[in-house]
Amino acid sequence: MNTALRVLTVTLAILAAIPLVALALVFSQSPEPANKDADTLNFNSVLPPEQVELPLLPYKAEDGTDLGYRYIPAKSDNAPLVILVHGSGWHGGSYQWLAHQIAGDGDIAVAVPDLRGHGPSPQRRGDVDYIGQMEDDVAALAKQLLKPGQKLILAGHSSGGGFVIRFAGGKYGGMPNGVVLLSPFLNYKAPTMRDNAGGWSQALVRRAIGLSVLNALGIHALDGLTVVTFRFPRAVLESPQGKAATTAYSWRLNVSYAPRRDYLGDVARLPPFLLVAGREDEAFRADQFEPTLSAVNPNGEYHVLDGVDHLGLINTQATADLIRAYVHRQIAR
Repeated sequence: MNTALRVLTVTLAILAAIPLVALALVFSQSPEPANKDADTLNFNSVLPPEQVELPLLPYKAEDGTDLGYRYIPAKSDNAPLVILVHGSGWHGGSYQWLAHQIAGDGDIAVAVPDLRGHGPSPQRRGDVDYIGQMEDDVAALAKQLLKPGQKLILAGHSSGGGFVIRFAGGKYGGMPNGVVLLSPFLNYKAPTMRDNAGGWSQALVRRAIGLSVLNALGIHALDGLTVVTFRFPRAVLESPQGKAATTAYSWRLNVSYAPRRDYLGDVARLPPFLLVAGREDEAFRADQFEPTLSAVNPNGEYHVLDGVDHLGLINTQATADLIRAYVHRQIAR
């Protein structure tokens, strides 16, 4: 066998082995039963349910699916619209207090969607149809709510903040006039990350690596497999709110929810943004947001709130005040 033929044979063997190795990685892990008593995020600030309930309204997604959102209209059509995106495993219902505080006396309109795969009655809990579908969904909501000349501010908490970064770095990046990031997820390897997000998330790392390789080869047949689970406290899962908890994500939903692998590339495309985090955040290192993001985008404003943890951030008056001030500065630009 001549040298060229040997090289070709070895190359073909390696190429044939790659998907087999990826499949082995995918099926070498499976989700473990949830430990309801394990250390996780402090949910005390979101229990019991908020006193003011906003009705869940339907809107049409790009594929015709009815999805839900909560809405506080403004008194004027010229008022800015804030779309507030919830964090992982949860839904818009726990953001109603913050939505009301942002809306103020009616000078800001606020919409809080339940992302696809989430909320009280999703079609398929913890899953979407394809990577990027949630961006299409939120863009559809914005297009249906925005009035001519109205400015859009996209805000997100935790994984919702990561989603906002992804949205601004993708095909809809021209839509938001401003961005609010509330302790956002960036990447599992980012300097801002604590181990397993403070006990909140458990990633199936080998499975995720295998699916990433398969996706790179154009293979998406297994994208519906679970790659991350969440540790909700027993008190949450056994409460009335537990019915709306989403305890696991498929690969395609998890990828859709986060910035791209080059997360700093997405950050670099952000418009002037506000970032707020709590100094007691159990999931992320609050002091690392500014050095990490400012290295690629100088247009950020950063605030770290003393005595505030990850979920407490969305029920703190200082957070709402900072968002309102930022929104008014953006509409004055």
